[in-house]
Amino acid sequence: MAAARWALALARGAAPVALGLFFWVAMAGGEQDRLDSLKALPEANSQVLAERRRHNELIMAALREAAETDENVARRPVPWRK
Repeated sequence: MAAARWALALARGAAPVALGLFFWVAMAGGEQDRLDSLKALPEANSQVLAERRRHNELIMAALREAAETDENVARRPVPWRK
């Protein structure tokens, strides 16, 4: 009787692991398709990336300035220039 209970507990514990492994294998099969679709996105364009870098530089400059000053930079007018 103990062996049967042990086998049943092992089967109940192994079922979610097996199901997770099955889902992982099923999703990993489309990895190359996902990478190909990511390469085709407009964000892969060098012009868009340059604009995004510039935008990130402006944001980081504003954050750096806010960290260096005691002034409440959130209350400044929109152009954020001195």
